[in-house]
Amino acid sequence: MDIYQLEYFAEACRQRSFARAAARLRLAPAALSEQMRRLEEEMGTSLFSRGRRETVPTAAGTLLLRHAESLLVAAEGARRAVRDLAGLRGGRLMVASIPSAAACLLPRAVAGFRRAHSEVDLAVLEGTSEQCVGWVESGSVELALVQSANRPRGLESRALVEEDFVALVPCAHAAATKGQVTLASLRDEGFVTYRGRVRETAFEACRRAGFEPRVVCESGDLGTVGSLVAAGLGVSLLPEMAAARTGTGCRTLRISGRPVRRTVVVLRRRGLASAAAEAFLSLLG
Repeated sequence: MDIYQLEYFAEACRQRSFARAAARLRLAPAALSEQMRRLEEEMGTSLFSRGRRETVPTAAGTLLLRHAESLLVAAEGARRAVRDLAGLRGGRLMVASIPSAAACLLPRAVAGFRRAHSEVDLAVLEGTSEQCVGWVESGSVELALVQSANRPRGLESRALVEEDFVALVPCAHAAATKGQVTLASLRDEGFVTYRGRVRETAFEACRRAGFEPRVVCESGDLGTVGSLVAAGLGVSLLPEMAAARTGTGCRTLRISGRPVRRTVVVLRRRGLASAAAEAFLSLLG
């Protein structure tokens, strides 16, 4: 049973005549009759009582008509939803992001998208890079802004920004007024670490500098990291965008020598971006 057969069947019931229904459907009467014959064969019973003046549905046909009308309404709703989504007149776009990129890279794109496509429901989820990648892979979100690493199979990525890591120290720290610091000079400090790929990048940089960082606290909230550093618990290594979201009471210092860097990329599943996702991508630059 196909949707088009149900459309033909419903029209034949409404018109009470195959000839009139065929004319409205722009079909040859013989073609409509053949489709109704196939439908009756599939149902295993007669759907029409064919009289000299009218062709009316049987009891089975009346029952099928009720279900057919519901299915046709649902099918038209599905067609309309897809057309609206493709034309950016409706639908929903889910975007995921690591917190620092959500705060610094998304606002302008979100504002521009809202102005241009107000009928599309836009939602933003925050998570670690690993969480965001998983959401894209599962289809929960279409786009994700993450710190780059090995790109999972089946995903496409585009670089958005490359930035340096900085050292976050309390205002009372001995190096707070110097403007820069070497990683090696921080070997005896306690480290307040930020969860996710930021921590991995920071640890790798410390190891290249010849020491293993001594972790005194770890948090998935940038505000908490900043508050703990400001309270003198330790220091932190963060990307510039992330450090800007940690609040007051700290100083950010450039890292001299070999730079510590990361790239923020936008991920999507290969070949599966919707029109809304493409429009949003264009606003990210």
